Amino acid sequence: METKQIPHSIFGLIGKRLDYSFSRAYFTEKFEQLQLKDHQYRNFELSSEEELVRFRESMTYQPATKTTSGKPEILRGLNVTIPYKQSMLNVVDVVSEEAKAIGAINTVVIEDNVWTGHNTDAYGFGKSLQPFLPFSKNALILGTGGASKAVAYTLESLSIPYLFVSRDADKENTIGYPTVNKDVLNQVSLIVNTTPLGTHPDVNNAPPIPYEHLTNQHVLYDLVYNPSLTLFMKKGQQHGAQVCNGYQMLVQQAEKSWELWNK
Repeated sequence: METKQIPHSIFGLIGKRLDYSFSRAYFTEKFEQLQLKDHQYRNFELSSEEELVRFRESMTYQPATKTTSGKPEILRGLNVTIPYKQSMLNVVDVVSEEAKAIGAINTVVIEDNVWTGHNTDAYGFGKSLQPFLPFSKNALILGTGGASKAVAYTLESLSIPYLFVSRDADKENTIGYPTVNKDVLNQVSLIVNTTPLGTHPDVNNAPPIPYEHLTNQHVLYDLVYNPSLTLFMKKGQQHGAQVCNGYQMLVQQAEKSWELWNK
């Protein structure tokens, strides 16, 4: 009689450029520490939204399906990064209330082939922001992508007024980069970079704001974590601003993802 094999649990990260991804290294180490030899974390690098849809279709779990290694596998969870956090809303079967309110998904729980989208970015950002609270003035959110929505959601929960800054200033509650001047910076305490500008290997890039008007009353928070000290942060430090990268946010959101996958 053939012994029934327990499927290996597969988790992974979906994104466009994943060479230097945090998640795979973090969860691989976590699985080793917890001695979960039947768990594996992979990168799924996808080049387009069409490929994302095809990925969803190809990952429909079929019991007893074996891989080339001869061991059955089941996809149990995904993290989602740039540029698919918003696209994932159209791919999952169920969207959590928080992800719906934010308008972006960065974590997917898969059970019985039902994909449920969550957002743990807001949780991670809120936890990592605690050492800097409270803020006496307003905030600027640089960028309007999926991550910016989680930041905005968190700032709203903390009653911190904010404006988005974007190359496309036609959107609601959004100003253009040329509008950010000394008077604007005097009215803000927190500036959050949610764009990929400055990410390795393009380390010589930074959002185009007038850094010369920053003071020690400003906090510059960069969601980029590689390099650990981005040009955005360096320019802030040169004028006395406090700075923080996105590493702790990633740790906190990853732990929240793990909690959701294991409920």
